[in-house]
Amino acid sequence: MAKYIFITGGVVSSLGKGIAAASIGRLLESRGFKVSIQKMDPYINVDPGTMSPFQHGEVFVTDDGAETDLDLGHYERFTSQVSSRSSNYTAGRIYLQVIEKERRGDFLGGTVQVVPHITNEIKDAIQSNAKGSDIAIVEIGGTVGDIESLPFLEAVRQLQLEVGRANAVFIHLTLIPFIRASHELKTKPTQHSVKELRSIGIQPDILLCRTEYAIPRDMKAKIGLFCNVSEEAVITARDVEHVYEVPLYLAQEGLDYILLKYLGLPLNERRLEKWEEFLETLKHPEDTVTIGVVGKYTQYEDSYKSLREALVHGGAASRLGVRLKWVEAEDIENEGPAGPLADVHGILVPGGFGERGVEGKIRAAAYARQQRIPYFGICLGMQLACIEFARSVAGLPGAHSTEFDAGTPHPVFFKLRDLLGDDTYGGNMRLGRCPCELAEGSLAHRAYGVTQIGERHRHRYEYNRAAYLEPLKRAGLEFTGMSPDGKFVEIVELKDHPWFLGCQFHPEFKSRPLSPHPLFRDFVKASHRNRLEREKGA
Repeated sequence: MAKYIFITGGVVSSLGKGIAAASIGRLLESRGFKVSIQKMDPYINVDPGTMSPFQHGEVFVTDDGAETDLDLGHYERFTSQVSSRSSNYTAGRIYLQVIEKERRGDFLGGTVQVVPHITNEIKDAIQSNAKGSDIAIVEIGGTVGDIESLPFLEAVRQLQLEVGRANAVFIHLTLIPFIRASHELKTKPTQHSVKELRSIGIQPDILLCRTEYAIPRDMKAKIGLFCNVSEEAVITARDVEHVYEVPLYLAQEGLDYILLKYLGLPLNERRLEKWEEFLETLKHPEDTVTIGVVGKYTQYEDSYKSLREALVHGGAASRLGVRLKWVEAEDIENEGPAGPLADVHGILVPGGFGERGVEGKIRAAAYARQQRIPYFGICLGMQLACIEFARSVAGLPGAHSTEFDAGTPHPVFFKLRDLLGDDTYGGNMRLGRCPCELAEGSLAHRAYGVTQIGERHRHRYEYNRAAYLEPLKRAGLEFTGMSPDGKFVEIVELKDHPWFLGCQFHPEFKSRPLSPHPLFRDFVKASHRNRLEREKGA
């Protein structure tokens, strides 16, 4: 049977429960345990798939095609976990499953209630996901005191009772604010948060205290006394420069030792050498490179969380620091690309939905092609690069995607169901891991080192292969990645260019600090070569 670690949050939202859960997973894996991490979100949406990136940050996609919370990206980057649909549940999904059971008559006409029906569904989801792991970490979204979180908190309270206190530990992440006027750290918000948690029957075993400054020992003793927690279990969760420092900082505080002691597990040796080497590269790179990211959600960088981290990983592979310049696509529409992109060494156009900023992204792709700047187009970024090439090089004026121009004379991209001629994918989206075959000798093949790959997708529109593959190929666009059945165009490249590649999938979802994604690695490397050549030419 798996042991459980339940992580809750208090005082304010966005304290970093996801990073805390991922860091704990990293520490426990470093001691040889098999870990699973799961996110329980209290909002009523069935999944984050239709939520605005401004509301909820990026949507993280799993191999099995689930649209999930961005915290699952942290889980995968910090641990060896490959997340699935069962790694993320929302209140909406839990309620939907219970309602579907009620409609089928599973409850034999009984009254359906939050307790026991909703809480049982939550417990079943947690226990099912925990199978096969030594330790199951469960992050409860939201803040203690929110009405939406109550069913989840009640469910994990019951679960600890059922499995026994020796098999389940509660960690509460809270805030120790610093009052600058009086130069004091204040413990009262933490005391109130723990009081709120205890009022619903949960006594935290460990407190992670988020703070700007180190917490003095006498203050830890005070927090422990008033919150009924051992002084050693009051852990400083201090702000750090890089999120990847968090596991090492928590290790210094002895968090993994305390967890294993409380759970009655062996104190295996901790092995974090490779993680420390990666962090050393982040802090002391041998050189830097500037990447321009042309998007439409750049004011809220959580919208591109996995993308940003994948670029960091790609740079670290060559001991390079990556500086990101966030460029609003609409600024390029208004000002042209030369100003906003003049000082970048590589241009990346990420995925996105909706018409806003599309022409700016097309102009960014044109600028990269004409100025021979390394270009990486992901999902929509690949589509718009193809559209720009069709218009400017292949002689197809007005070429576009039917997503943005239903009456385009040259629909280079159209809906998935138009390609398939049926609703094999629900006529809506291609989601999750799909296979791809790479052309030998291509940029992609040289990056991956193999000809068969599988990558995660999230898009509604596909390349109009039947009508526009040959015309663009004759004009010089190379189609170097195709689905095994030949239906889907997955990767395009420009041959006579330092590095120009577009992919229909989202490689950022599979990049990890200790195993950078090969496309990001090679893109950053090519951008650095561009920088060196510029400086040499100057």
